[in-house]
Amino acid sequence: MSKQADVLQGTLDMLILKAVSLGRLHGYGVLLRIQQISKDRLAILQGSLYPALYRLEHQGLIASEWGESENNRKAKYYRLTPAGRRRLEQSARSWNEMTDIIGTILGTRSEEV
Repeated sequence: MSKQADVLQGTLDMLILKAVSLGRLHGYGVLLRIQQISKDRLAILQGSLYPALYRLEHQGLIASEWGESENNRKAKYYRLTPAGRRRLEQSARSWNEMTDIIGTILGTRSEEV
């Protein structure tokens, strides 16, 4: 079960890094960006998002600064750091390799074994 949590956490981290790589966003904006680019097929819960943002910032993969949101409220804005860009590239390569492997396995027919 802990292994599954690691995979899910790693996937969430990768999605957050991707969203932030597209431009500076406040926390709720990250959630909306992921929802937008997934064409509303993926929704991230705020209870998962904010601990992940904190963890990524603590790891130096994103940086933050306070600013004003669209509705004139104080908000913490996140941007990708160079280390975050490297991690995103590495995570994307690993993810694509793993999905290729799983796709091959799932596409295998009994006569091919």
